[in-house]
Amino acid sequence: MKDHPHYNTLRELIAPYLPEDVSLDSLQPDSNLISELNINSSHLVDLVLDIEDQYDIRLEDTEMQQMQTVTDALHLIDNKLKAKES
Repeated sequence: MKDHPHYNTLRELIAPYLPEDVSLDSLQPDSNLISELNINSSHLVDLVLDIEDQYDIRLEDTEMQQMQTVTDALHLIDNKLKAKES
């Protein structure tokens, strides 16, 4: 997943929301955004807004709840971009 075309962009979007005790180097495709990366719920909402702005997509509340890991976020981005192209 690290070679995914949106991985580095997503890393950059996540970075400002990581607490001081979590290094960006610890971010892995299977990292859980809340339990492993310690991104709190308000920052998760901000991250979703950043993703929406970056990719010009809209994530629904149910999709946001499905976004547990970095890989989940990448899949959601892919699915939304594919639907947008259709």
